Amino acid sequence: MSAPVDTQTEQGSAGADLETLLRVTGQVRDNVERVIEGKPDVVFAAVVVLLAEGHLLIEDVPGVGKTQLSKALARSIDCTVRRIQFTPDLLPSDVTGVSVFNQNTREFEFRPGGVFANIVVGDEINRASPKTQSALLECMEEHQVTVDNVTYQLESPFMVIATQNPIEMEGTYALPEAQRDRFMARVSVGYPPQAAELAMLSTHTSTNPLDDLEPVTDAAELRKLIGIVARIHVSDAVQRYAVALVSATRHHGELSLGASPRATLHLVRAAKAAAALRGRDYVLPDDLTSLITPVLAHRLLPTAEASMNGRSTAAIVESVVAAVPVPD
Repeated sequence: MSAPVDTQTEQGSAGADLETLLRVTGQVRDNVERVIEGKPDVVFAAVVVLLAEGHLLIEDVPGVGKTQLSKALARSIDCTVRRIQFTPDLLPSDVTGVSVFNQNTREFEFRPGGVFANIVVGDEINRASPKTQSALLECMEEHQVTVDNVTYQLESPFMVIATQNPIEMEGTYALPEAQRDRFMARVSVGYPPQAAELAMLSTHTSTNPLDDLEPVTDAAELRKLIGIVARIHVSDAVQRYAVALVSATRHHGELSLGASPRATLHLVRAAKAAAALRGRDYVLPDDLTSLITPVLAHRLLPTAEASMNGRSTAAIVESVVAAVPVPD
């Protein structure tokens, strides 16, 4: 006969776990906001993707702090961090690694590339050729790298934080659909409020705030936080709502390409992380709708007519949310 389950003990443990998560993530967010001022929503989205084991794409015009945001998040965690500067002459082997013949041992040795780290900062990813961009496909989806028929596992946690300028900028290559679909969310930093920009003049001109950042957590604790997020409850009604939202994009008249099943998984995982950051151990429909634009918009392709009418994918996603009934 199995022992009775102590519900109060389980609830107390879950509450303690959430308190730990809120404390640690609060320190991470405070750290990042010391560098990126006046953008709490962007920082919140970045931490959500971190806890949901996703990858983050930061897209905006030059000079608004895309790289600063990615480096601040990386420096807040005591783990391995590698930066890859994507350029037109970057090779796939620079990203994944290469086998080199050792004259002394008379054998080939594998030399890891830039993706062998817990957090990989890919700066200006769309300035590399499509061939080099595709080197990230396997590692982002499967957390592994295959070189010369040998597969190497990437250590957990693993997160790619990539920055890119809008594709209309000179000297850029548009990310292929398969690449965009592997990013859990895309955010835009945007220009700071005038008050934040004025404060930046006094804090960023004499010193670099990144130099003063200290790690507030490590890879082992981050793995525990990811485990806490994985246990967040998602009811059947909320799951059906997530499926209905994503399915609606596949039949929308203004879209030639809707969101994939991977997008549904990413949306639910991100909603679980958002619920945890809001102090709940269950997901509400609001958690889904608050993240649906950063999670879905970059995966969608508008029709030629919608593009000519100036309809952005973000606006189309908003119309989808308005049309799909919210569960009671």
